[in-house]
Amino acid sequence: MSIGADIVVRCLEREQVSLLFAYPGATAMSLHHALLSSDIRVIRPCHEQGGAFMADGYARRTGEVGVCVATSGPGATNLVTGITDAYADSIPTVFICCQVDRHLIGRNAFQETDIIGMTRPCVKHSYLLLDGQEIPAVIKDAFFLAKHGRPGPVVIDIPQNVLQVEFEVEYPERPSARCLPEPEAFPKQVFDEVMWNLHRSRRPCIFAGGGVIAAGAAPQLLQLAENFNIPVTTSLMGIGAFPENHPLALKMSGMHGTYAANMALHDCDFLLAIGVRFCNRVTGNMNNFAPGAKIVHLDIDPSEINKNIRADWAIVGPLQETLEHFLERKFKLRSRDWLAQIQAWKQEHPLVCPASQAEEIHPQHLVSLLHELTKGRATLVTGVGQHQMWTAQFYNFHHPRQLLTSGGLGAMGFGLPAAIGAQLACPEEQTILIDGDGSFQMNIQELATVFTTGIPLKIIVVNNQRLGMVAQWEDKFYQGIHAFTDLSAPQLRQPYPDLAAIAAAYRLPAERVTRQDDLEPALRNLLEADGAALLEVMTAPQDLVMPMIPADADATGAIFK
Repeated sequence: MSIGADIVVRCLEREQVSLLFAYPGATAMSLHHALLSSDIRVIRPCHEQGGAFMADGYARRTGEVGVCVATSGPGATNLVTGITDAYADSIPTVFICCQVDRHLIGRNAFQETDIIGMTRPCVKHSYLLLDGQEIPAVIKDAFFLAKHGRPGPVVIDIPQNVLQVEFEVEYPERPSARCLPEPEAFPKQVFDEVMWNLHRSRRPCIFAGGGVIAAGAAPQLLQLAENFNIPVTTSLMGIGAFPENHPLALKMSGMHGTYAANMALHDCDFLLAIGVRFCNRVTGNMNNFAPGAKIVHLDIDPSEINKNIRADWAIVGPLQETLEHFLERKFKLRSRDWLAQIQAWKQEHPLVCPASQAEEIHPQHLVSLLHELTKGRATLVTGVGQHQMWTAQFYNFHHPRQLLTSGGLGAMGFGLPAAIGAQLACPEEQTILIDGDGSFQMNIQELATVFTTGIPLKIIVVNNQRLGMVAQWEDKFYQGIHAFTDLSAPQLRQPYPDLAAIAAAYRLPAERVTRQDDLEPALRNLLEADGAALLEVMTAPQDLVMPMIPADADATGAIFK
């Protein structure tokens, strides 16, 4: 016999959980005290949203399930943005919420919230666990569902008195849950049609998304591109699925993708879309996306097929196995003219850093210099905004899980806590956060977690004193009229706030740099620091992320300045 809280901890141990993120509260006390007798490392964030993003960052970096625990009411509701972010980007996570006592549910009790109902649209599955004997089976199933099939978040809501009462339980060896629908047999007839049309194509293109990384299918993708000599572009979430220093790499496509990538998608005659959801930030005007192409969509999730872009053929199933079938065929495509055209597009509109002056730092140069100093080997985490796009553009990523960013939800405040989770996941590897001043301040309190955990996280804050991406849209589409996007305090006649000083208050070494001439020494100091450190980089507020395809336009409508 064991009390429910001890059973939960034993179940987590059986799932090989070594690290979780948890914030204490009244209904969660039993579980926290049970964790004291476990070898599981517990990281206490400063805010439950921070804990949710830490679990998310841990999962993105490792591919394993990230775990977060919160108390009832506001503790649980503070998780919702993190849960939704994990859902949007298909990140394997388990969120354990500690609910009020069973007999109080539905009575508007103190700190009672229907977190199951509240999160139903943004979870892969959820459980209200009213019977303690079901704890082992539910946790086993939750971890299975979070990781298998299309990954995603699972919520478990456990009443306080279920955690406090003794039960006799059995621990299942295998989950009873299944990821439905089960994958169908590989469609050989469809595959033969696909290969016949691929062989006839003259302008083929591969569009790879986050599903490739989630499936561990990056090696197969590389071999596929090389076998058939097909250029590859990725979505934001797919960055790292294909090495960006490869001759066939087009880098990221979409609203702020490269001109060559977007024109290749627009002009191709055969598009192999692998593990993508055809987000509107990539397709632009969906009625004019890849207008002359035959489209093949490969995905683990049948609900993505024909949801946004109609496919001529679809193959649903595990991507590794699906791509292995492609690799069984051996022929080179006659695409020399096509590759020459792509090279011409690259030369016509390359990604270019603005000319630098001693008194002015451009973010594009900052990211390029960081790539040079780290030799392209660091794991980068970003917040959301202009700095996120500049990072995607000017740092060449060569490996899966090397760029961790909030793609589908675009959640500001993601960067700092997610970077903490990523650094804790791989403590010996170099993890660097690139954040914007607006996004950084949304969870700035997690600097305390950086200090208390002792992790060597390196933080770069790109401070342009504005909500840069929104202000960019105002510059382009609202006659340059800025509505509350200016973060500075002009009356102070100096940058506000002093983020380096705030970091120093959290006992972190910090420096502010304002001149281009001082940037490289400051970056070197940051990277060579013993332990965590922060560098605040004051940048030109007028810098824009270019190229840019306006909403509902296509690649031919890209603007460059």
